[in-house]
Amino acid sequence: MNDIPEIYVKKLSLVIGEQVILKNITANFTGGKIYGLVGHNGSGKTMLMKCICGFVRPTTGGVRVNNQWIDIERDFPESIGAIIETPGFIPYYTAQKNLCLLAGLRRKIGQQEVYKAIEAVGLNPNEKKTVGKYSLGMRQRLGIAQAIMESPQLLILDEPMNGLDPEGADSIRKLLISMKNPQRIIIVASHIKQDIEQLCDEVYFMEKGVLKNYSLGEK
Repeated sequence: MNDIPEIYVKKLSLVIGEQVILKNITANFTGGKIYGLVGHNGSGKTMLMKCICGFVRPTTGGVRVNNQWIDIERDFPESIGAIIETPGFIPYYTAQKNLCLLAGLRRKIGQQEVYKAIEAVGLNPNEKKTVGKYSLGMRQRLGIAQAIMESPQLLILDEPMNGLDPEGADSIRKLLISMKNPQRIIIVASHIKQDIEQLCDEVYFMEKGVLKNYSLGEK
Protein backbone atom coordinates (compact mmCIF):
# COMPACT_ATOMS: atom_id res chain seq x y z
CA MET A 1 0.00 0.00 0.00
CA ASN A 2 1.57 3.28 -1.14
CA ASP A 3 -0.78 5.73 0.58
CA ILE A 4 0.32 7.16 3.92
CA PRO A 5 -1.87 5.57 6.61
CA GLU A 6 -4.17 7.70 8.74
CA ILE A 7 -6.21 7.18 11.88
CA TYR A 8 -8.97 9.75 12.38
CA VAL A 9 -10.76 9.76 15.72
CA LYS A 10 -13.95 11.82 15.41
CA LYS A 11 -15.88 13.14 18.42
CA LEU A 12 -15.47 9.81 20.18
CA SER A 13 -17.12 9.26 23.56
CA LEU A 14 -17.48 6.12 25.63
CA VAL A 15 -19.91 5.70 28.50
CA ILE A 16 -20.10 2.48 30.52
CA GLY A 17 -23.03 2.42 32.93
CA GLU A 18 -23.00 5.86 34.49
CA GLN A 19 -19.25 6.33 34.09
CA VAL A 20 -17.90 8.53 31.29
CA ILE A 21 -14.66 6.90 30.13
CA LEU A 22 -13.85 9.00 27.03
CA LYS A 23 -15.15 12.49 26.31
CA ASN A 24 -15.61 13.86 22.79
CA ILE A 25 -12.13 12.96 21.52
CA THR A 26 -10.99 14.15 18.10
CA ALA A 27 -7.47 13.46 16.86
CA ASN A 28 -5.45 12.59 13.75
CA PHE A 29 -2.55 10.14 13.57
CA THR A 30 -0.57 9.79 10.34
CA GLY A 31 2.20 7.55 9.06
CA GLY A 32 5.85 8.24 9.74
CA LYS A 33 5.44 9.27 13.38
CA ILE A 34 5.50 7.72 16.82
CA TYR A 35 2.73 9.12 19.01
CA GLY A 36 2.74 9.04 22.78
CA LEU A 37 -0.22 8.82 25.13
CA VAL A 38 0.48 9.85 28.70
CA GLY A 39 -1.76 10.14 31.72
CA HIS A 40 -2.52 8.62 35.09
CA ASN A 41 -3.98 5.14 35.48
CA GLY A 42 -7.67 5.26 34.67
CA SER A 43 -7.34 8.34 32.47
CA GLY A 44 -8.70 6.50 29.41
CA LYS A 45 -5.53 5.68 27.45
CA THR A 46 -6.18 1.95 27.24
CA MET A 47 -9.84 2.39 26.32
CA LEU A 48 -8.94 4.80 23.51
CA MET A 49 -6.49 2.23 22.16
CA LYS A 50 -9.17 -0.47 22.37
CA CYS A 51 -11.55 1.72 20.38
CA ILE A 52 -8.89 2.30 17.71
CA CYS A 53 -8.28 -1.45 17.50
CA GLY A 54 -12.00 -2.21 17.26
CA PHE A 55 -12.06 -4.12 20.56
CA VAL A 56 -14.54 -1.67 22.13
CA ARG A 57 -17.36 0.14 20.36
CA PRO A 58 -17.68 3.83 21.31
CA THR A 59 -20.98 5.21 22.55
CA THR A 60 -20.85 8.11 20.10
CA GLY A 61 -18.42 9.19 17.39
CA GLY A 62 -16.01 6.78 15.78
CA VAL A 63 -12.63 5.81 14.40
CA ARG A 64 -11.75 5.88 10.71
CA VAL A 65 -8.66 4.01 9.54
CA ASN A 66 -7.63 4.58 5.92
CA ASN A 67 -11.11 5.68 4.79
CA GLN A 68 -12.94 2.85 6.55
CA TRP A 69 -14.92 3.33 9.73
CA ILE A 70 -14.21 0.72 12.38
CA ASP A 71 -17.32 -1.18 13.60
CA ILE A 72 -19.27 0.16 10.61
CA GLU A 73 -17.30 -0.92 7.54
CA ARG A 74 -14.76 -3.14 9.31
CA ASP A 75 -14.62 -4.97 12.65
CA PHE A 76 -10.96 -3.97 13.09
CA PRO A 77 -8.19 -2.33 11.03
CA GLU A 78 -6.85 -4.49 8.22
CA SER A 79 -3.15 -4.26 9.13
CA ILE A 80 -2.65 -3.86 12.86
CA GLY A 81 -0.40 -5.20 15.59
CA ALA A 82 -1.22 -4.51 19.21
CA ILE A 83 -0.25 -5.25 22.76
CA ILE A 84 -2.87 -4.05 25.22
CA GLU A 85 -2.78 -5.01 28.89
CA THR A 86 -1.20 -8.41 29.70
CA PRO A 87 -0.28 -10.56 26.67
CA GLY A 88 -1.92 -13.99 26.72
CA PHE A 89 -0.21 -17.12 25.39
CA ILE A 90 -0.64 -20.88 25.68
CA PRO A 91 1.64 -21.61 28.65
CA TYR A 92 2.66 -25.15 27.67
CA TYR A 93 3.85 -24.14 24.17
CA THR A 94 7.15 -22.53 23.25
CA ALA A 95 7.36 -18.93 22.04
CA GLN A 96 7.88 -20.08 18.47
CA LYS A 97 4.86 -22.42 18.53
CA ASN A 98 2.63 -19.75 20.09
CA LEU A 99 3.47 -17.21 17.41
CA CYS A 100 3.26 -19.74 14.57
CA LEU A 101 -0.26 -20.60 15.71
CA LEU A 102 -1.20 -16.92 15.74
CA ALA A 103 0.40 -16.36 12.34
CA GLY A 104 -1.67 -19.24 10.96
CA LEU A 105 -4.89 -17.36 11.68
CA ARG A 106 -4.29 -14.71 9.01
CA ARG A 107 -1.69 -16.56 6.91
CA LYS A 108 0.20 -13.39 6.05
CA ILE A 109 3.59 -14.64 7.21
CA GLY A 110 5.47 -17.89 7.68
CA GLN A 111 7.91 -19.37 10.15
CA GLN A 112 10.81 -17.24 8.93
CA GLU A 113 9.03 -13.99 9.82
CA VAL A 114 8.04 -15.43 13.20
CA TYR A 115 11.68 -16.28 13.93
CA LYS A 116 12.84 -12.81 12.91
CA ALA A 117 10.29 -11.14 15.19
CA ILE A 118 11.32 -13.28 18.17
CA GLU A 119 14.98 -12.47 17.54
CA ALA A 120 14.20 -8.77 17.11
CA VAL A 121 12.90 -8.51 20.68
CA GLY A 122 15.91 -10.30 22.14
CA LEU A 123 14.52 -13.81 22.57
CA ASN A 124 15.78 -17.10 21.16
CA PRO A 125 13.35 -18.54 18.58
CA ASN A 126 14.78 -22.02 19.18
CA GLU A 127 14.26 -21.86 22.96
CA LYS A 128 12.69 -25.09 24.23
CA LYS A 129 11.41 -23.50 27.43
CA THR A 130 7.63 -23.13 27.43
CA VAL A 131 6.06 -19.70 27.82
CA GLY A 132 4.59 -20.70 31.19
CA LYS A 133 8.15 -20.70 32.56
CA TYR A 134 8.97 -17.26 31.15
CA SER A 135 9.64 -14.27 33.38
CA LEU A 136 7.37 -11.23 33.16
CA GLY A 137 9.95 -9.46 31.00
CA MET A 138 10.26 -12.39 28.60
CA ARG A 139 6.48 -12.59 28.20
CA GLN A 140 6.39 -8.87 27.51
CA ARG A 141 9.06 -9.25 24.82
CA LEU A 142 7.04 -12.06 23.27
CA GLY A 143 3.95 -9.85 23.30
CA ILE A 144 5.85 -7.21 21.36
CA ALA A 145 7.08 -9.89 18.94
CA GLN A 146 3.51 -10.96 18.15
CA ALA A 147 2.55 -7.31 17.62
CA ILE A 148 5.33 -6.65 15.09
CA MET A 149 5.68 -10.03 13.36
CA GLU A 150 3.34 -9.21 10.44
CA SER A 151 5.03 -5.82 9.89
CA PRO A 152 1.71 -4.04 10.50
CA GLN A 153 0.73 -0.64 9.19
CA LEU A 154 -0.65 0.31 12.61
CA LEU A 155 1.26 -0.59 15.77
CA ILE A 156 -0.61 0.05 19.03
CA LEU A 157 1.40 -0.56 22.21
CA ASP A 158 0.02 -0.12 25.73
CA GLU A 159 2.87 0.19 28.26
CA PRO A 160 5.26 -1.94 26.14
CA MET A 161 8.17 -1.62 28.59
CA ASN A 162 6.29 -3.25 31.49
CA GLY A 163 8.51 -5.82 33.19
CA LEU A 164 11.62 -4.96 31.19
CA ASP A 165 14.92 -4.06 32.83
CA PRO A 166 16.60 -0.80 31.71
CA GLU A 167 18.76 -2.58 29.11
CA GLY A 168 15.78 -4.46 27.71
CA ALA A 169 13.65 -1.31 27.57
CA ASP A 170 16.42 0.51 25.73
CA SER A 171 16.67 -2.26 23.13
CA ILE A 172 12.90 -2.16 22.52
CA ARG A 173 13.00 1.63 22.12
CA LYS A 174 15.70 1.24 19.48
CA LEU A 175 13.61 -1.44 17.75
CA LEU A 176 10.55 0.83 17.63
CA ILE A 177 12.57 3.74 16.28
CA SER A 178 13.95 1.46 13.56
CA MET A 179 10.38 0.53 12.58
CA LYS A 180 9.25 4.12 12.08
CA ASN A 181 8.52 4.88 8.43
CA PRO A 182 5.92 6.75 6.34
CA GLN A 183 3.90 3.54 5.87
CA ARG A 184 3.42 2.94 9.59
CA ILE A 185 1.69 4.65 12.53
CA ILE A 186 3.02 3.78 15.99
CA ILE A 187 1.06 4.76 19.10
CA VAL A 188 2.63 4.10 22.50
CA ALA A 189 1.02 4.60 25.89
CA SER A 190 3.62 4.88 28.62
CA HIS A 191 4.27 6.36 32.05
CA ILE A 192 8.05 6.13 31.53
CA LYS A 193 9.70 9.47 30.86
CA GLN A 194 12.42 7.98 28.62
CA ASP A 195 9.80 6.41 26.36
CA ILE A 196 8.14 9.74 25.72
CA GLU A 197 11.34 11.75 25.34
CA GLN A 198 13.23 9.25 23.19
CA LEU A 199 10.45 7.73 21.09
CA CYS A 200 7.71 10.20 20.42
CA ASP A 201 7.29 12.80 17.70
CA GLU A 202 3.96 13.97 19.10
CA VAL A 203 2.43 13.47 22.52
CA TYR A 204 -1.12 13.59 23.81
CA PHE A 205 -2.07 13.87 27.47
CA MET A 206 -5.19 12.16 28.79
CA GLU A 207 -7.00 13.17 31.95
CA LYS A 208 -10.44 11.92 32.97
CA GLY A 209 -11.20 10.81 29.42
CA VAL A 210 -10.18 14.10 27.79
CA LEU A 211 -7.38 14.18 25.21
CA LYS A 212 -5.17 17.23 24.67
CA ASN A 213 -1.80 18.03 23.14
CA TYR A 214 1.12 17.78 25.52
CA SER A 215 4.47 19.55 25.52
CA LEU A 216 7.52 17.40 26.17
CA GLY A 217 8.74 20.20 28.40
CA GLU A 218 5.77 19.93 30.76
CA LYS A 219 6.00 18.15 34.09
